Amino acid sequence: MPPFSVVLTTFRFDWVAAVTLVVLAAAYVVGIIAARRRGTVWPALPTLGFFVLGLGSYAAVSFGFLGAFTYELRWAEITRWALLLFLVPWLLALGRPVALARAALNDRGRAGLDSFLQSRFVRTVGNAVFEPIFTMVIFLLFVTPLAAWLRLSPIPQTFATVFIPLFGLLTIVPIAESTRKHLSLSLMFEFMIAMAALIFDAIPGILLRLHNVVIDGVTNVQAGMPSWFPNPLHDQHLAGDFIWFIAEVADIPIIIILFLRWARTDDREAKAIDELSDEEMERLTQAHLNDWHR
Repeated sequence: MPPFSVVLTTFRFDWVAAVTLVVLAAAYVVGIIAARRRGTVWPALPTLGFFVLGLGSYAAVSFGFLGAFTYELRWAEITRWALLLFLVPWLLALGRPVALARAALNDRGRAGLDSFLQSRFVRTVGNAVFEPIFTMVIFLLFVTPLAAWLRLSPIPQTFATVFIPLFGLLTIVPIAESTRKHLSLSLMFEFMIAMAALIFDAIPGILLRLHNVVIDGVTNVQAGMPSWFPNPLHDQHLAGDFIWFIAEVADIPIIIILFLRWARTDDREAKAIDELSDEEMERLTQAHLNDWHR
């Protein structure tokens, strides 16, 4: 493992990440200005969360040690991908981008935004059932011969820099900002799937950790590497350790949010049923029975 001082002081400029950073910052500022023109003063707390924690974490991952050694170290690459998929989107979501967009857009724009959020695509990727499956598929690629291409080619690295955090936002924002209505039964199902994700998300990390052959086939170490540089097999084991740990920790906020939302929704539905009269309850029961027989 590198000395802590090396982790703190290493820097590599990435122009793709820089452009992405500027575009995200500019879009948020434009949203704040548009919201103010419509009479909404956007609060400082989500703004600080978006810029300091969200964009700050993106910059640290892209320009710091992980970005600098992503081509040389397996564990740096897979940790960068994991943080861009899990941590950075959660921190960007602190800026409440959907709420800001609603405050900034006119009626037609809000209708278009709501239509997009209620589309089958967003409802699919923003469902807790989708997240563990997608995560497992993405990181299982690192347990195949494609692992060398993913690490050494600029094409997948550029894809990770731009699209992985954006796709992470699509999976996290619907959960974080509750962009769709849920029934307690569907929330219970999503909560159970999120619990199962603790097992699914661990599979790529376990496979990398337990494999005693270098999966990507690149067994030579580049000349001129520092003394702390690990051998390829140890590098692969470290990659497994990091992705295993990060994927497990990333599931915890989803589990907590779904559990709290499930409890609130179930309580609200129970109160609504308690307030029904006997006649209304009878009609509701008959309607459910008729639907079931159909």
